[in-house]
Amino acid sequence: MNLATLDLNLVPALRALLEERNVTRAGTKVGLSQPAMSAALARLRKHFGDELLARSGNSYTLTPLGTVLLELTATTCELLERVFTCQASFDPAIERREFTLLASDYAVAVFGAELARVVHDEAPGVRLRFLQVGPALVESIATSLSSVDGLLMPHGVISGFPSMDLFADRWTCLVADDHPEIGDSLTLRDLARLPWAVYQRTHDAPAARQLSLLGIDARVEVSVETFQLLPAMVAGTTRVALVQERLAARLGPHSGVRTLPCPFDAVPLNEALWWHHAHTQDAAHTWLRDTAARVGAAL
Repeated sequence: MNLATLDLNLVPALRALLEERNVTRAGTKVGLSQPAMSAALARLRKHFGDELLARSGNSYTLTPLGTVLLELTATTCELLERVFTCQASFDPAIERREFTLLASDYAVAVFGAELARVVHDEAPGVRLRFLQVGPALVESIATSLSSVDGLLMPHGVISGFPSMDLFADRWTCLVADDHPEIGDSLTLRDLARLPWAVYQRTHDAPAARQLSLLGIDARVEVSVETFQLLPAMVAGTTRVALVQERLAARLGPHSGVRTLPCPFDAVPLNEALWWHHAHTQDAAHTWLRDTAARVGAAL
């Protein structure tokens, strides 16, 4: 398809129509009158050969194609915005810009908070937005990276995109302060028999991956979407969890848990900043990466 023949103004109109499922509200969202939005819908229906919005009583529902296009148009709009906000130069003291980073709660707590402090001091017009890493990220990594400024994630999960090392960390085990069966150390036998609390999906949690290398099938009782919830899932139970030492060091004296060394050579964690190839030469993104490198080095 020849992009030169397309009216890219229809892209935000399409997104608004699919999200609002109402011509009047969609027009208000993108600053078009109701007749103008109706005309845009007619052009879109002709282009796709599909109704996109099908009347259902007094409202509209998305057609199967409309449902497919809903997510694609959101990603497309975000990517187009990034294309047309690229800059040849970037002065952090005067520029206004928002950077969006995908990150786990661990990465935000350990690294993101310090990055935000440095940005506050050096670039008062710059905003940072941290979005939680979802379990399905790896399945659509190219799409995800194209619509954000970067991803904070350790090596060993994704590949094929530019990255920059930030800092290193190690894993430690968490058990309850009053665990009835565990003293001052853990054994591999303990890890095999004790119930586990893990981060995100049972089958690809960091703990499950580490233990599978040892031939241990972790008996997972609880999985959560943030690392910082793991202490609460361990306190007062016989469960065990695997967390990063930098995060464990932030636990207060009344957390109800204690840390113990891993009874195996846990693979170290090397946190990195990943980004899409399209961002590499962008001056603003270069400044963000340089700033992130300084913060990582300070850690």
